[in-house]
Amino acid sequence: MSTAPTPAPARVLVLNSGSSSVKYQLLDMRGGERLAQGLVERIGEETSRLAHTPLLGGGSAPRERTGPIPDHAAALKAVAEELAADGLGLDSPELAAIGHRVVHGGLRFTEPTVIDDAVIAEIERLVPVAPLHNPANLLGIRTAMAMRPDLPQVAVFDTAFHTTMPESAARYAIDVETADAHRIRRYGFHGTSHAYVSRATARLLGKEPEEVNVIVLHLGNGASASAVRGGRCVDTSMGLTPLEGLVMGTRSGDVDPAVTFHLKRVAGMSADEIDVLLNQRSGLVGLCGDNDMREIQRRIEAGDERAALAFDIYVHRLKKYIGAYYAVLGRVDAVAFTAGVGENAAAVRAAAVAGLEELGLAVDAGLNAERSREPRLISPAYARVAVAVVPTDEELEIARQTFALTRGQVND
Repeated sequence: MSTAPTPAPARVLVLNSGSSSVKYQLLDMRGGERLAQGLVERIGEETSRLAHTPLLGGGSAPRERTGPIPDHAAALKAVAEELAADGLGLDSPELAAIGHRVVHGGLRFTEPTVIDDAVIAEIERLVPVAPLHNPANLLGIRTAMAMRPDLPQVAVFDTAFHTTMPESAARYAIDVETADAHRIRRYGFHGTSHAYVSRATARLLGKEPEEVNVIVLHLGNGASASAVRGGRCVDTSMGLTPLEGLVMGTRSGDVDPAVTFHLKRVAGMSADEIDVLLNQRSGLVGLCGDNDMREIQRRIEAGDERAALAFDIYVHRLKKYIGAYYAVLGRVDAVAFTAGVGENAAAVRAAAVAGLEELGLAVDAGLNAERSREPRLISPAYARVAVAVVPTDEELEIARQTFALTRGQVND
């Protein structure tokens, strides 16, 4: 009497470790089903909080625990306990791999990579160009490896999707020897989102990614644009760090580099003070005191001129990048909006496209006003270039890349 073969492990745990937080999802890659998700925040504080949502079989009520969680090891232990309570423990034989979001992979890491000592050493070497992110990512990696040393662990890099940029787009026009000595170039970020959304946009158009040119606008508190030709990034707005490019929630985006010299010489500000100004006290919050687009819209409707100006500056920069990337691509099949603002702020989408009819871009007011978690077109049928809203899914993208590397290709 024969017995059915035991199915291969197909679950992937995705970890996104910040300096004081861990965001996680557990997915079954047989169908991309989410089994559980959650967030541990304020790690190292007395007021630490873990919010866990079971999703298996329709899910049950979310759970929350509060109280001190001193470090990332304690955070992952708490996550493991919550998963075990749902029958999804980290010791399960169905767990195939753990995928880690790593912000900066430099030029060496152009694709997902199984983590070993050499990979960890290289991620550490990149800390000077990602001092806020790579150390936190390493904490999550080391903690997870200590908990499951037998399990494949994969790093998926935010920068990897952008390594296909030509040198003409990636290089800054500064002395080559200095740039090379200090690894100064444009790396780009939000790569997992840009990869996922550009492919999903192609599917929405009924085409293969290789057939489509897409401008992706990832608009959250952090914001970036990319020009994707045939599935490959050829330009992106963020640079050496996530500061360059679009106006963001708290980041300035593009400024004249001499602003920093001016602030040092005239205002007597230190390098650290200028760093805080441009990264934490600029963008929308610097312009009007709010970085929540919903609140900015409410203030505009109430006649607030400062909020209206902040909105106009935000949209002006968006239009500039749409036009620039149109020129870079030569032919554009779609402009795709994604992330919190891109998916939910109809006014931003309408304003960003307004006046670009000569480029074949238009938005249908009725379609734009609709709300949905599904990818959708918001452009009228006559528009030469499709305008789309495509909800991003970075965790699913990380899980797919992780599973594909460790267990074979995963169907989109």
